[in-house]
Formats: sequence, structure tokens, C-alpha cells
Amino acid sequence: MRSQWAHWRSGPAVAPERPDLRTRARNARDARTQAQARRVRRTVARRDGMRCEVLDAGRDARWLLNFCGNDYLGLASHYQVSGALQDAAALHGAGSGGSHLVSGHHALHDALEREIADWLQVPAALLFGSGFAANLAVLQGLLGEGDACVQDRLNHASLIDAARLAGCRLRRYPHADAQGALRQLRTVPDGAAVLATDGVFSMDGDVAPLRELAIVARVQQALLYVDDAHGVGVLGPDGRGSVADARLDIDAVPLQLVTLGKALGGCGAVLAGDADLIGHLAETARPYVYTTALPPAIAGAALAAVRIARQEHWRRERLTALVQRFRVRAQRRGLDLMPSDTPIQPLRCGDNATALALSRALDAAGFWVVAIRPPTVPEGQARLRVTLSAAHADADVDALVDALAAARDALPQASAAAPAVSTP
Repeated sequence: MRSQWAHWRSGPAVAPERPDLRTRARNARDARTQAQARRVRRTVARRDGMRCEVLDAGRDARWLLNFCGNDYLGLASHYQVSGALQDAAALHGAGSGGSHLVSGHHALHDALEREIADWLQVPAALLFGSGFAANLAVLQGLLGEGDACVQDRLNHASLIDAARLAGCRLRRYPHADAQGALRQLRTVPDGAAVLATDGVFSMDGDVAPLRELAIVARVQQALLYVDDAHGVGVLGPDGRGSVADARLDIDAVPLQLVTLGKALGGCGAVLAGDADLIGHLAETARPYVYTTALPPAIAGAALAAVRIARQEHWRRERLTALVQRFRVRAQRRGLDLMPSDTPIQPLRCGDNATALALSRALDAAGFWVVAIRPPTVPEGQARLRVTLSAAHADADVDALVDALAAARDALPQASAAAPAVSTP
């Protein structure tokens, strides 16, 4: 080995002077530290409804009331969902054993796809391991060089990365600005086009102007694609999401994304919509073709969650009541909430230091609310992202508002608190 190493280093060509990646990583970490933008994982040891036992390095385990997750309907720990998971694992094992197109497509996968297609009133659906993979599949599978993808500036990172990896021209319009989308589509008149938007924006909690965007897409002969990760299960008739809430059909929105890891409490995602498009992606989309299928047990749990979400309308009614309760009490206390009628309730902080200070103060009071900072949100728009669940109690919401107001009032003292906890 030594002789080979000496031979390779002493060849006729001069060895290049490349940047050291470890040094680059350390420098980037130091820059994040200076900007108060470090991210630290926290370990959850146990969950009991919306309460989490959290393990932090150097500290004793503590129970915190979770107001930062996406379990909007309270299904993640539902006994029927976890029971379906255990039953399916006992019958079918821990994994699928292959990709969907080889040997991994199970009857439970098929049943889940059919259930979601029926729920959303579309012809077909396709199961993926994650929403990120599904978004990549859509844009990479439908677009290429010479085509265009026009997106809302606040779209999820997976949509932006998907367009870049597809090799198409990416154009972005001001947030929720349908006229801006029209202007951008007019700048790319050649080739196929996809107009892509979140249904509910994950960091702002507001809803895209889907009816206006549908008109723009029709006029410009573009395909409107809606990532409804935070809408399905929560909004619309029977919880069918922001597309149904806007009274749009499959002609207006040929494809939409349903995540299984938010309101439905599990993991994975499903594309739903036009049968020809779904069939094409099932045969050609690289994130679908070249990956192992989700375990059948995961599909079984998701199937149980979908059926509960369809039947138990009281969960959405309960969630809506809690959102209104939170907003009314927060506004009475003078808290600077962003406009949102969804379970995502952002509290403006502005700079990173303020957001971190408030998050630490809430943590000390027993509430888990993370500080959201750039690049997840634009510079100068750091915030606390409060999320509500049907599993929260009225008293939980009231106590959170009191703790938020107290943390704000004690902000100078909170700013000098201990190092940051986990924040995206």
C-alpha cells in the first residue's frame, strides 16, 4: 500500500490543491454559530399523546408539551393505527423486500392507494417513501431541458430542489401572487410547463390562492401541481384538503401530493390524480422505480389512519375550535401572530436571538416550540412555529398563551439563557 501511495503521488501530473472538506464544514459550522443558526437534534424517549419525554445531552429527561409537531388530527398514537401497524408487521414482516416494480408491491400498498384515490375523488394514486421523493418524481418525471417550472417563492425545499434536479428552467413568483405566476409563465413560452405550489405553506400557515392559480395554469396551458402536505386531512369537505376546499377538480389540478406523516400521523406520501400521469410516473420516475417500497405494516397503519380521518369529522371540528381559541387569546395578550386559519400558527420574532430566547423560555416552562430561522424562512423573519392538534386540551392552549406572553414580557432575561435547543 505504501509503494502504491508513493507511486500515485509521484506521477508526472502535479497533484491538485483541493479545498479540505473537513475545514469547509468546520468553517460553515462556525458561521452558523455566529449567526445563531446552529441546529441540534433532540431525542424523544417516550410519547404520551401530545406529551414527549425529551432527552438532552447533559440534562435529565423531561416531559414537554409538544406544540411543534404536525400530528394535526392526533392519529400518530391512535390505538387503531398502532394496532394496524402491529398486526400487519406480525403477518407480513418488517420490510417489503424489494421495489414496487420488482417484488415489493404488497396488497396493503394497493389498498392504501385505492383508499386515498377514493377519498380524494381521483382515478389513481401512487405510494412513495416520502413527500420529498414524490415531489422529485413529479418534476423529474414530467419535465426536462427546455421545459419550465414556475413556483411560489415560499414553496417547500423539496419542490425547489426537484425542479433544479429535473434540469428545467425554474422561475419563482412572489408569495401567493397569481399575477406574478402569470408573468413568470409568460417569460417561458416554449416547452412544457408545471405551475407548482404548496397548498398550505408549512412555515406561514396560509393557503395558496388555488382558484386564481388554476385560471393562470389553464390560460398558459401549464399543469397545476399542488403539494398539499399540510392541507389533506385538515381542510376541505371530509378533510380532502386545500384543492377540494377551493372546489377544484382533477381537470384543474391533475396531480396533488398527500403526505402520510402529518395529519395522518405516519410516514410516506401518495401522489393522487390523473391516471395517465400516475401510470407514467409508476413506470419511469426514478425515486419510485429505484427504491425499496415502504414496509407493508406502514401502509396498513396509514390505511387505518385514512379511514379514521374520513369518518371522524369531529377531529377537524375540534382542531378548528382550538385554532380559534389560540388566536383569540393570543391577540388579547398582544402576541404578534401571522395571519393563518390553519393549525400552523407562526409568531413573528424577527431576529434569530429573539426567536431562540422565546423558545428557551417556553422550554423551561414545559412547552416544546421550536425557533424557525433562515434559511428555512427569509432573513429577518425568524419566528416561533406553533402547531395545534386535535389531541391538545383547551387548558393546554390557554397555558401556552400565558407562557408565550410571559416569555415575551421577560425577553431581556430570556436572551441571556442557556444554549439553543433543537431548531430547524
